[in-house]
Amino acid sequence: MPRGQFKGFWLHPLGASKVSQLHITTEDGIKTVVIDNPPANIWTVGVIGEMNSFFYSLKQDRETKAIVFKSANPLFFVAHLDLKTINGTPEGQEGICAFAEMINNVKSLPQLSIAIVDGIARGGGNEFAMACDITYGTENAVFAQPEIGVNIPTGGQGGVQFARRLGRKKAMQFLLTGEDIPALKAEALNIITKYVPKMELDEYLEEFLNTLKARDLRDIAMYKDIVNASIRDEEAGATIELRHFLERAAEEKTQTIITTFLKSGGQTEREATDFAGLFADTAAELANSSK
Repeated sequence: MPRGQFKGFWLHPLGASKVSQLHITTEDGIKTVVIDNPPANIWTVGVIGEMNSFFYSLKQDRETKAIVFKSANPLFFVAHLDLKTINGTPEGQEGICAFAEMINNVKSLPQLSIAIVDGIARGGGNEFAMACDITYGTENAVFAQPEIGVNIPTGGQGGVQFARRLGRKKAMQFLLTGEDIPALKAEALNIITKYVPKMELDEYLEEFLNTLKARDLRDIAMYKDIVNASIRDEEAGATIELRHFLERAAEEKTQTIITTFLKSGGQTEREATDFAGLFADTAAELANSSK
């Protein structure tokens, strides 16, 4: 779908609306997006437009490494797509297509996308969470695709993702019943990355993000390239992986790191007992040499 087709629905500049429903902050290369559309964080045309504009602003952003999506609502991550959009009119169809474009946009970001679900994520809320690269759910999280209850199929790749993640039999059951899936079960079904108790979530996320901050955006984009291709086609993924390997092997940065790693005790018995310390010493030596 060409950009600009639904002008007025999702190509308005950020801040053009009177009240922003996305609260965006940036710290150390990590953007946090808090969705705030009371009373239930519905995907309205306005919120979809804001989100798509935000995604387009990231296309040339080389400073941002990851985007964390959260909710301002204690009950909902995102409830679902605005049912008023599902009306059969040309305007409604444009809104639905803008929603589908939003799902594709989050999937195609070069940055890592992380959904933090501490409430209900049904329909389009669950589809958005699944479209993110990583999804964490707490004991308060609920995931479901209940569209059949209003006589429609999934519209944001929910059925596609359930089929790929759950397999045919389980996908059919959950799509036809629309039943709620708690986070622990969602993890077992591969709907989310991991169940994390709410009390542990901040610490867990901070530890992961601190690790991520040590990576370059091109590292993240490289692995997204390999993983996404491999999911579609194993042979194509292997070809892309080898290409990245050969390109990186020839870089001066790679050779400097390997030389320092070996100097610090790499490929010795130290790897058996102090692998993390070995990398820490390597990083420290590289930092000193760059001063």
